[in-house]
Amino acid sequence: MTDRLPHALRSDALDNRGRIIEAARAVFAVDGLNVPMREVARRAGVAPATLYRRFPTKEMLVTEAFAEQMQACRAVVDEGLADLDPWHGFCLVIEKMCELHARDRGFTAALISAFPNAVDFEARREYALRAIDELARRAKETGRLRPDFVLDDVLLVLMANSGIHATSPTTQVTASRRFAALAISAFQASPDVSPLPPVVRLAPPASVVQAQPRGLAPA
Repeated sequence: MTDRLPHALRSDALDNRGRIIEAARAVFAVDGLNVPMREVARRAGVAPATLYRRFPTKEMLVTEAFAEQMQACRAVVDEGLADLDPWHGFCLVIEKMCELHARDRGFTAALISAFPNAVDFEARREYALRAIDELARRAKETGRLRPDFVLDDVLLVLMANSGIHATSPTTQVTASRRFAALAISAFQASPDVSPLPPVVRLAPPASVVQAQPRGLAPA
């Protein structure tokens, strides 16, 4: 019996850790990073003390929760860098990054935040940003990307993209694709008139609905 007890404890601890990470991913994806740690613990079905024992700071929890997204982000920028046409690779990165962030609002906040104590996360973040900057440099050399583009413009696009409020995840991604097309058109040195992706019905933020004048129903 005594030989089995440590193993049982380790298994229980792993189960708790998995539930915490799963709950954090779910709540951060919908509500962003401002969700209290106690709410994550409640969603995971563990005591707050258990959560803090596994993840003493929110920074540690955030970096662990978004490890897979950071890996996906790296795969996207690597695909863009490997494209023989730098402008096409740049457009691909903008499109796929917007879609990735549309599926997970919290990831945008994580990407633009600094986590000095999370060495691996910071290294992956810096790699992604440097790769996008290098791809932009190549795209400028082709004459397709406007010369005054700067890396912060990508962060602005991702921040704006994370503000899309739609009625479902599928609609959110569809709206994000249209927004990415608009952004790419703005980045292009000589914008063309390529057709945009479909328009979708978006749900206004709750604050907008609450601020409507009395007697004015949503359209």
